[in-house]
Amino acid sequence: LGGNVANGSPIGDSMPWLIALGSEVVLRGPAGERAMPLEALYLGYQRKDMQPDEFVQAVRVPLPRAGVQFRTYKLAKRFDQDISAVCAAFSIRLDAGLVAEARIAFGGMAATPKRAGATEALLLGKPWSEDTVAAAMAMLAQDYAPLSDMRATNTYRMKAAQNLLKRFWFETRELAPLANADVNAFAVRA
Repeated sequence: LGGNVANGSPIGDSMPWLIALGSEVVLRGPAGERAMPLEALYLGYQRKDMQPDEFVQAVRVPLPRAGVQFRTYKLAKRFDQDISAVCAAFSIRLDAGLVAEARIAFGGMAATPKRAGATEALLLGKPWSEDTVAAAMAMLAQDYAPLSDMRATNTYRMKAAQNLLKRFWFETRELAPLANADVNAFAVRA
Protein backbone atom coordinates (compact mmCIF):
# COMPACT_ATOMS: atom_id res chain seq x y z
CA LEU A 1 0.00 0.00 0.00
CA GLY A 2 2.83 2.42 0.85
CA GLY A 3 4.39 1.99 -2.58
CA ASN A 4 1.05 2.53 -4.28
CA VAL A 5 0.50 5.72 -2.27
CA ALA A 6 4.06 6.98 -2.87
CA ASN A 7 3.79 6.29 -6.60
CA GLY A 8 0.55 8.25 -6.81
CA SER A 9 -0.53 6.87 -10.17
CA PRO A 10 -3.65 8.66 -11.42
CA ILE A 11 -5.20 5.23 -12.08
CA GLY A 12 -4.11 3.52 -8.87
CA ASP A 13 -7.03 1.75 -7.23
CA SER A 14 -6.35 2.41 -3.56
CA MET A 15 -5.98 6.20 -3.49
CA PRO A 16 -9.60 7.16 -4.31
CA TRP A 17 -11.07 5.11 -1.48
CA LEU A 18 -8.33 6.19 0.93
CA ILE A 19 -9.04 9.84 0.04
CA ALA A 20 -12.82 9.41 0.31
CA LEU A 21 -12.38 7.95 3.79
CA GLY A 22 -10.26 10.95 4.86
CA SER A 23 -6.99 9.05 5.21
CA GLU A 24 -3.75 10.63 6.27
CA VAL A 25 -0.27 9.75 5.02
CA VAL A 26 2.72 9.77 7.39
CA LEU A 27 6.09 10.49 5.77
CA ARG A 28 9.45 9.81 7.43
CA GLY A 29 12.81 11.28 6.49
CA PRO A 30 16.04 12.62 8.04
CA ALA A 31 14.14 15.71 9.28
CA GLY A 32 11.65 13.50 11.13
CA GLU A 33 8.04 12.55 10.65
CA ARG A 34 5.24 14.58 9.11
CA ALA A 35 1.62 13.83 8.36
CA MET A 36 -0.89 15.30 5.92
CA PRO A 37 -4.24 14.45 4.35
CA LEU A 38 -3.57 12.00 1.53
CA GLU A 39 -5.07 14.27 -1.14
CA ALA A 40 -2.54 16.99 -0.18
CA LEU A 41 0.34 14.67 -1.13
CA TYR A 42 -0.48 14.85 -4.85
CA LEU A 43 0.53 18.16 -6.47
CA GLY A 44 0.31 17.18 -10.16
CA TYR A 45 1.20 14.37 -12.52
CA GLN A 46 4.17 12.54 -10.95
CA ARG A 47 4.66 15.49 -8.54
CA LYS A 48 4.23 14.96 -4.82
CA ASP A 49 4.80 16.89 -1.61
CA MET A 50 7.49 14.38 -0.72
CA GLN A 51 11.23 14.92 -0.45
CA PRO A 52 13.60 12.51 -2.26
CA ASP A 53 14.83 11.21 1.10
CA GLU A 54 11.34 10.60 2.53
CA PHE A 55 9.30 7.43 2.47
CA VAL A 56 5.74 6.49 3.38
CA GLN A 57 5.91 5.29 6.96
CA ALA A 58 2.17 4.79 7.47
CA VAL A 59 -1.27 5.43 6.10
CA ARG A 60 -3.87 6.22 8.74
CA VAL A 61 -7.35 5.20 7.66
CA PRO A 62 -10.15 6.40 9.93
CA LEU A 63 -13.09 4.10 10.50
CA PRO A 64 -16.27 5.46 8.94
CA ARG A 65 -18.49 7.14 11.51
CA ALA A 66 -21.93 5.82 12.31
CA GLY A 67 -24.39 6.59 9.53
CA VAL A 68 -21.76 6.99 6.81
CA GLN A 69 -22.46 5.19 3.56
CA PHE A 70 -19.27 4.21 1.72
CA ARG A 71 -18.74 2.46 -1.60
CA THR A 72 -15.88 2.06 -4.04
CA TYR A 73 -16.05 0.93 -7.65
CA LYS A 74 -13.54 -0.03 -10.33
CA LEU A 75 -14.18 -0.10 -14.07
CA ALA A 76 -11.74 -2.07 -16.18
CA LYS A 77 -11.79 -4.17 -19.33
CA ARG A 78 -11.11 -7.42 -17.45
CA PHE A 79 -12.35 -8.68 -14.08
CA ASP A 80 -8.99 -9.74 -12.62
CA GLN A 81 -5.57 -8.11 -12.57
CA ASP A 82 -6.38 -5.16 -14.77
CA ILE A 83 -5.56 -1.49 -14.52
CA SER A 84 -8.69 0.57 -14.05
CA ALA A 85 -10.06 3.04 -16.56
CA VAL A 86 -11.97 4.73 -13.73
CA CYS A 87 -11.90 4.08 -10.02
CA ALA A 88 -14.45 5.84 -7.80
CA ALA A 89 -15.07 6.15 -4.08
CA PHE A 90 -18.03 7.78 -2.37
CA SER A 91 -18.55 8.55 1.31
CA ILE A 92 -21.74 10.29 2.39
CA ARG A 93 -23.62 10.92 5.60
CA LEU A 94 -27.25 11.96 5.64
CA ASP A 95 -29.07 13.81 8.39
CA ALA A 96 -32.87 13.84 8.09
CA GLY A 97 -32.57 13.07 4.38
CA LEU A 98 -30.13 15.92 3.69
CA VAL A 99 -26.47 15.47 2.76
CA ALA A 100 -24.49 16.39 5.89
CA GLU A 101 -21.07 15.15 4.70
CA ALA A 102 -19.77 14.15 1.28
CA ARG A 103 -16.35 12.98 0.14
CA ILE A 104 -15.99 11.85 -3.47
CA ALA A 105 -12.72 10.84 -5.12
CA PHE A 106 -11.81 9.40 -8.49
CA GLY A 107 -8.81 7.81 -10.15
CA GLY A 108 -8.47 7.91 -13.93
CA MET A 109 -10.21 11.28 -14.17
CA ALA A 110 -7.29 13.70 -13.64
CA ALA A 111 -3.51 13.85 -13.48
CA THR A 112 -3.71 12.66 -9.87
CA PRO A 113 -6.21 10.84 -7.69
CA LYS A 114 -8.49 13.74 -6.80
CA ARG A 115 -11.53 14.76 -4.79
CA ALA A 116 -14.58 16.22 -6.50
CA GLY A 117 -14.69 19.45 -4.48
CA ALA A 118 -17.32 21.32 -6.51
CA THR A 119 -19.57 18.26 -6.60
CA GLU A 120 -19.20 17.74 -2.84
CA ALA A 121 -20.08 21.40 -2.21
CA LEU A 122 -23.16 21.15 -4.41
CA LEU A 123 -24.43 18.13 -2.44
CA LEU A 124 -24.05 19.60 1.06
CA GLY A 125 -27.35 20.54 2.66
CA LYS A 126 -29.39 19.19 -0.26
CA PRO A 127 -31.83 16.27 -0.17
CA TRP A 128 -30.31 12.95 -1.29
CA SER A 129 -32.71 12.81 -4.23
CA GLU A 130 -32.60 11.92 -7.89
CA ASP A 131 -32.71 15.63 -8.84
CA THR A 132 -29.79 16.45 -6.54
CA VAL A 133 -27.78 13.54 -7.89
CA ALA A 134 -28.52 14.61 -11.49
CA ALA A 135 -27.13 18.07 -10.69
CA ALA A 136 -24.09 16.47 -9.02
CA MET A 137 -23.52 14.26 -12.06
CA ALA A 138 -23.38 17.38 -14.25
CA MET A 139 -21.10 19.14 -11.73
CA LEU A 140 -18.46 16.41 -12.13
CA ALA A 141 -17.51 18.19 -15.38
CA GLN A 142 -16.37 21.16 -13.23
CA ASP A 143 -14.13 18.89 -11.15
CA TYR A 144 -12.58 16.77 -13.90
CA ALA A 145 -11.36 16.97 -17.49
CA PRO A 146 -10.28 13.37 -18.12
CA LEU A 147 -7.87 12.40 -20.87
CA SER A 148 -8.29 9.75 -23.53
CA ASP A 149 -5.82 6.88 -23.60
CA MET A 150 -5.67 3.18 -24.45
CA ARG A 151 -7.95 2.30 -21.50
CA ALA A 152 -10.83 4.68 -22.25
CA THR A 153 -11.82 7.89 -23.99
CA ASN A 154 -12.41 11.07 -22.03
CA THR A 155 -16.12 10.86 -22.91
CA TYR A 156 -16.37 7.30 -21.60
CA ARG A 157 -14.58 8.23 -18.39
CA MET A 158 -16.87 11.17 -17.69
CA LYS A 159 -20.02 9.19 -18.44
CA ALA A 160 -18.74 6.30 -16.32
CA ALA A 161 -18.00 8.63 -13.39
CA GLN A 162 -21.46 10.17 -13.64
CA ASN A 163 -23.11 6.75 -13.81
CA LEU A 164 -21.12 5.47 -10.83
CA LEU A 165 -22.43 8.40 -8.80
CA LYS A 166 -25.96 7.47 -9.89
CA ARG A 167 -25.31 3.83 -8.96
CA PHE A 168 -24.11 4.94 -5.53
CA TRP A 169 -27.36 6.87 -5.10
CA PHE A 170 -29.41 3.84 -6.14
CA GLU A 171 -27.60 1.74 -3.52
CA THR A 172 -27.89 4.29 -0.70
CA ARG A 173 -31.16 6.13 -1.22
CA GLU A 174 -33.52 5.95 1.71
CA LEU A 175 -36.58 5.08 -0.35
CA ALA A 176 -36.22 1.54 -1.74
CA PRO A 177 -32.43 1.20 -1.85
CA LEU A 178 -31.30 -1.41 -4.33
CA ALA A 179 -29.38 -4.36 -2.99
CA ASN A 180 -25.83 -4.69 -4.27
CA ALA A 181 -26.84 -7.85 -6.16
CA ASP A 182 -29.41 -5.83 -8.13
CA VAL A 183 -26.81 -3.40 -9.52
CA ASN A 184 -23.70 -5.56 -9.59
CA ALA A 185 -21.41 -5.08 -12.58
CA PHE A 186 -17.92 -6.52 -12.74
CA ALA A 187 -16.48 -4.79 -15.79
CA VAL A 188 -17.40 -2.42 -18.57
CA ARG A 189 -15.80 -2.53 -21.98
CA ALA A 190 -14.25 0.75 -23.10
